[in-house]
Amino acid sequence: MTIMNRLSSQLQSAFDRRQALKIISGLQNFNFESVAMVVRAAELGGATFVDIAADAGLINLAKTITSLPVCVSAVEPAKLAEAVANGADLVEIGNYDKFYAQGRVFTADEVLELTRATRALLPHTALSVTVPHTLPLDRQVILAEQLVAVGADIIQTEGGTSSAPAHAGVLGLIEKAAPTLAAAHAISRAVSVPVLCASGLSSVTAPMAIAAGASGIGVGTAVNQLNDEIAAIAVVRSLREALTSQVAVSNSK
Repeated sequence: MTIMNRLSSQLQSAFDRRQALKIISGLQNFNFESVAMVVRAAELGGATFVDIAADAGLINLAKTITSLPVCVSAVEPAKLAEAVANGADLVEIGNYDKFYAQGRVFTADEVLELTRATRALLPHTALSVTVPHTLPLDRQVILAEQLVAVGADIIQTEGGTSSAPAHAGVLGLIEKAAPTLAAAHAISRAVSVPVLCASGLSSVTAPMAIAAGASGIGVGTAVNQLNDEIAAIAVVRSLREALTSQVAVSNSK
């Protein structure tokens, strides 16, 4: 089965237009009220799909709130298979940030094995895999190629936690996004599947991700750390508009 078969037409179209926007509630966010707020903001703000933790109750909640595809993130293949059985549309091995805070680092071999195991359990489900930013950039590219070879349909980059902006304002936003932008640039030129650029992005740096070669972006903290749904919707809309504007500029050249 090919990526064209596993990705829904809605997602494939967004990636083809290089306007895919994933809003992430957080791998360890099991707060129903918080997740509901993020999902509603994604729906009303114009996101392409949402990413939630692997929990049957959260999947059911998301499905009652939105018609957007629901992606479930985890680092345990069995949990991802269970999530699909509970209604998830696609799955992701990634959102490693919480594990980094605990001192856990994912090796290339570990990510590769997780991908093989997940693909074996879910041969017909779209699978996104995040390449750890803790690897050197050249090793990230090699791993991305290996992940595609064993069945990854989408490669996601990360890097926000590895950057420490020295400046405030726009310059700081660019500094924070630099690692994931660099990974998107390098990986997108090495693989044929869509690359989703994530970690530390904003409406300022979203267009840079597309210019770097990404087919879309993933944003979590900028939305899921807000306590106001109206503000969250506004952030999602600003991201959507940033992506649309960048693609329009690229098409005019």
